[in-house]
Amino acid sequence: MENNPEEVFTFHSRSLRETETLAEELAAAAGPGWVIGLDGDLGAGKTAFSQSFARHLGVQGIVSSPTFTIIKEYAGRVPLYHMDVYRLSADEADELGLDEYFYGQGVCLVEWSSIISDLMPERHLHIRLETTGPEERVITVTAAGEPYEGVCRALRQKWGYSKHDECK
Repeated sequence: MENNPEEVFTFHSRSLRETETLAEELAAAAGPGWVIGLDGDLGAGKTAFSQSFARHLGVQGIVSSPTFTIIKEYAGRVPLYHMDVYRLSADEADELGLDEYFYGQGVCLVEWSSIISDLMPERHLHIRLETTGPEERVITVTAAGEPYEGVCRALRQKWGYSKHDECK
């Protein structure tokens, strides 16, 4: 990564609808070659976020967690490669040839990406969901490189927050 500090956007979601709004914003910005890592405890909403993101990317039908299949491919405005690496070791993930997906023409959405952090592209977007209540989440979006840094800046600008403020 360049010598620039990472861009960070922190969002305090009070409802599933607010979380979906963030997923919608990110899906609207997403394009070919995007890689998004998604982390959070069990039940934090990774799959729900993925479903909202996919719907707003134009994916039709049901999007389910690829926990046992590891990678599911969906057709949308651009192809969506939904991955769940929870049950893999870094070595096992390395043998899957993820680079073909990461540097392909689709959008990669990787649940439990911290498990394979060494395999993630240098430039990517990382989303961390933290549960703070039944529907409340603190969602931290961290951008490593462009175009992701621009997305974080746009999110802050749209919602009226300065670089170091958190959304309330």
